[in-house]
Amino acid sequence: MTTAPPAAVRDDLDPRFGWPLSPKPVVVRPFQAPSGPYGPGHRGVDLAATPGQQVLAAGPGVVVFAGLVAGRPVVSIDHDGGLRTTYEPVTPTVPAGTQVWRGQPIGVVEAGHPGCPVEACLHWGVRRGEEYLSPLPLVQTGTAIRLKPWAG
Repeated sequence: MTTAPPAAVRDDLDPRFGWPLSPKPVVVRPFQAPSGPYGPGHRGVDLAATPGQQVLAAGPGVVVFAGLVAGRPVVSIDHDGGLRTTYEPVTPTVPAGTQVWRGQPIGVVEAGHPGCPVEACLHWGVRRGEEYLSPLPLVQTGTAIRLKPWAG
């Protein structure tokens, strides 16, 4: 059985997402790939936020879950390429089944994320199938410029 390279060095996924908070948030806890399906790790990043701050869809997709998991509010969105983003603790403002676009408000951050060193944190995770990925390499940091042929 082969394993995929760590998310930090994957080259098969192009940056396609925007930040789920505005302005660009501070990462207060980085991604740590789990050692196995049930092993320890941090399956996302924690972003500094304020309670009640709007959470934005990182990219276009369909909300597949908006509700409670283990008593905590969670929103999950399926995107092209088999990617799923998850946001917590987020009180949803969109129901499951909603088509969303990049930058669309999907909920608000609640305080009380365990281990958060600031007033509130947004835990933002990405999966492809059962594989957890760091969302940071998927964030577009600039504008791509493409030259078109010139028939001059």
